[in-house]
Amino acid sequence: MTVQTLTESEAFAGRPAPRAGVIGLGMIGGGVAVSLARRGRIPAVYDIRPDAADKLAGVPATLGSPAEVARTSDVVLVAVVDADQARTVLTGEDGVLSGAHPGLVVVLLCTVAVPVVHELAAVCAEAGVGLLDCGVTPGDKAAENGLVAILGGEESTVDEAMPVLADFAKRVVHCGPLGAGMATKIARNVITYGTWRAVHEASTLAEAAGVDPEKLITVVEEADPEGATLFSWLRQRLAGKAETRAIVPQVERLLDKDLAAAQDLAGHLGLSLPLADVTRAHGPETLAVPVKEEA
Repeated sequence: MTVQTLTESEAFAGRPAPRAGVIGLGMIGGGVAVSLARRGRIPAVYDIRPDAADKLAGVPATLGSPAEVARTSDVVLVAVVDADQARTVLTGEDGVLSGAHPGLVVVLLCTVAVPVVHELAAVCAEAGVGLLDCGVTPGDKAAENGLVAILGGEESTVDEAMPVLADFAKRVVHCGPLGAGMATKIARNVITYGTWRAVHEASTLAEAAGVDPEKLITVVEEADPEGATLFSWLRQRLAGKAETRAIVPQVERLLDKDLAAAQDLAGHLGLSLPLADVTRAHGPETLAVPVKEEA
């Protein structure tokens, strides 16, 4: 995995500035269009709502179809909602592929299943168009050049799109070949929704025991203000150090003891803690530390 951050001058070095297009001007796509315009790369845009660009700073009026965007762009960013909309935008009448020219790159910003990425890439390849999968986060920072672009695709295609990506994202993380960006975004979403569930179970348990959930928030934020705990064990696992492996039995006993106490309290209060149940049942798997081979 590589992490790339380029300034505009670095991105443009030795080649013409690619033209950008954005299809779908919702929170993500509209924000991306604003961020591109702020950097001086005014995008061609399209949305099913003809007035979608009217309140987007620096963004021109929408064109008449995705095909028109493709004709006037070198890199087209597709920021629709789901797989069906992506298929329609790419392959429908007046879709992107009907207006494609040699060297066009499509960057898929919406979150879809990984097989859909490969499906759309194959359709694009038949038309001589490259495709990159590019999950983005956090969505509320799209208009502030604040997105992280989570990229999958061939290195040469990434290089072609990089000047445009660097103009709307604060960080571009190339995770690997086609599909790797989407898999990483999906995994990131598992963390998001999984932690929401963990917080729900914890706050429900605290509240049922007579504790104000705001007190729980205070305790967690004061104890771990930077959120370092979230990845602490994963980092230790990835390091694969002998000292980490040595403490696994002790940590496993603590995990089992502490979650048993949570289950006991939940039982007395008539609550269900399915995430805690699964975590305790799979404690050894969660804590397993691989042996890291010496270089």
